[in-house]
Amino acid sequence: MSSMRRVVVRLVSVCLTLCALLAPLAAYAVDVDLELVLAVDVSRSIDDDEFKLQREGYAQAFVHPSVLGAIQSNPHKQIAVTLIEWAGSDFQKVVVPWTIVSDQESCALLSEAILREPRSFYGWTSISGAIDFSAKLFGQQGLKGTRRVIDVSGDGVNNSGRPSSEARDDAVAAGIIINGLVIMNDNPTPGFFRMPQPPLDQFYREHVIGGPGAFMIAIDDFNTFAYAIVNKLIKEIAGDPGGPTVASAVREP
Repeated sequence: MSSMRRVVVRLVSVCLTLCALLAPLAAYAVDVDLELVLAVDVSRSIDDDEFKLQREGYAQAFVHPSVLGAIQSNPHKQIAVTLIEWAGSDFQKVVVPWTIVSDQESCALLSEAILREPRSFYGWTSISGAIDFSAKLFGQQGLKGTRRVIDVSGDGVNNSGRPSSEARDDAVAAGIIINGLVIMNDNPTPGFFRMPQPPLDQFYREHVIGGPGAFMIAIDDFNTFAYAIVNKLIKEIAGDPGGPTVASAVREP
């Protein structure tokens, strides 16, 4: 075989290999009814018991029959979920990567994954950092969600990074909805300056949640934490474009 022919054959082989590798990537697109980021507060004011309640609450919620029923009631009958932990402005971590949830088995696998990883860190409370980090996760791995939601759970006001309302506004402008799960904790948000702060549920209404149908749920009794998460997930999965906005959102039991 002439050297020129060998070069041509090699080029053809390389091209065929590249096409084989790239074809699945080009075709890889997953339509889901919801891309949901669970952004969980692990700042200094979250003690180990509260951390455990958050993790177990989400894990139990995804194996609840009503949550699976909500998933399967939508057109695509599947959603994508990722869980991150956050604290200060530079402290965010993906704990559970994007996972497609569509049936009992995938719900169980997600539940197990939520419980598997240890706590990421402690630190300040940067809701803005959590929102900015979460917003960058959408659209990864070929996901095409009908709706994109960040579910922020926390027990303190923003005390690190840029104002949370700025991060909220940027995310909403990008078509993202932000809901809140407010933990009415008696522990004060750590900080050097003890400035008077509005009630935490009020702060979330005014500076965190946003987008069409945005809402928040405030919890002051950890005995109802898992129940509140189930109800919140059902509302998020079902979607409610005609629901409350930032200005009109109210605290729910």
